[in-house]
Amino acid sequence: MSAPDDSSLVRSYVITGGRAKPSRADIDVITLIKATASNEPLHRLNREKRAITELCRGGALMTVAEAAGYLNLSVALTKVLVADLVDEQLITTRTSPTSTPATDRTLLEEVLNGLRARL
Repeated sequence: MSAPDDSSLVRSYVITGGRAKPSRADIDVITLIKATASNEPLHRLNREKRAITELCRGGALMTVAEAAGYLNLSVALTKVLVADLVDEQLITTRTSPTSTPATDRTLLEEVLNGLRARL
């Protein structure tokens, strides 16, 4: 496996203003995001924030991980940007409902079996 490209690390640093952690602790990879009905112009946003906001317009809900995938950004970088957009009231978040606790052994075994079946 090759080392990360230094230019991509510098770019991420610049995009987030040097921050590696989101301003909100409740932003996770499965957090659902949706653009608000704000009429505020998006031209003042950087390219990545504008792209996230445009992906979520029209009532579309998507997870932070999906947005990162569509935009070819790291999840960590996307979490920082989403938190900024929430702070700016351009994005709303909703946690994904779960019917079972994350430590449910049956659920973890089903995930493991599904992964094994794909390999």
